[in-house]
Amino acid sequence: MSTNSPAEKSAPDASFVVPCFNEQEAIPVFYAELLRVVEPMKISFEIVFVDDGSGDGTLAKMRELAAKDSRVHYVSFSRNFGKEAALLAGMETARGNVVATMDEDLQDPPSVFPDCWRAVSEEGFDCAATRRVTRKGEPPIRSFFSRKFYSVMAKISDAHIVDGARDYRVMRREMVDAILKLRERNRFSKGIFSWVGFKTKWFEFENVERAAGETKWSFGKLLLYSFSGIVAFSTVPLQISSFAGIIFAAGSLIGIVVTILLKLLGHSMVWGWPTLVCLILFVSGVQLLCIGVLG
Repeated sequence: MSTNSPAEKSAPDASFVVPCFNEQEAIPVFYAELLRVVEPMKISFEIVFVDDGSGDGTLAKMRELAAKDSRVHYVSFSRNFGKEAALLAGMETARGNVVATMDEDLQDPPSVFPDCWRAVSEEGFDCAATRRVTRKGEPPIRSFFSRKFYSVMAKISDAHIVDGARDYRVMRREMVDAILKLRERNRFSKGIFSWVGFKTKWFEFENVERAAGETKWSFGKLLLYSFSGIVAFSTVPLQISSFAGIIFAAGSLIGIVVTILLKLLGHSMVWGWPTLVCLILFVSGVQLLCIGVLG
């Protein structure tokens, strides 16, 4: 991992953490739009781009911006580690009293930032979070499964994850420090943001089309990501494992009793087969139960 992080000096008012993967077309557009929104606010800020092992000219664009603007910094991964790792690296690098995490494709509109800034700097909130209220422009099947994911998470998880929630967050330093103390290997930021608590105000906006480039999230990647969220922030899968183990073990014991009774009543059966099946079910059930307890 390489970086052009500045030497220690006074912390800026805000840091913008921006993970990027093959986004050479979107970075200049994002940079111009962010400056248009933030510079009139008269606050000190820095932009921390994180190159997630891009194979195009993404890193070159970051270096170009850093060379002409001292407020721009970048972190470059040796390979693609994923957005969650990029968010973590960016938050570790950010020095601001307030840290904003957002995508560079402008689907997280910078125009919302002034309202988020007021929420954390003037209204006493620790975090300003955003959510999409529409999914216009998305494939219908993707929208359907996204809604189902949030519905399932609301029922099985202790972490309150709002439907349409984005990784676009504006957080006070205290909240960022709490997040950085969580050292999970397989991270699910939406759940972590909720799990750490803190007083949060939500802002809604309608879905915005990408400013440039193409999405890097295929349906398969989103499915795996959602599975990671369910496993990371719910004990229900472990409870299902334990319950299934109990059912299998109890069923095998019933099968053994039935097999003995049938034998005593003189019913013919393949010798050894019922016993083998019952033993396999019993051992499998005990193993599932133990896995659930250990988990």
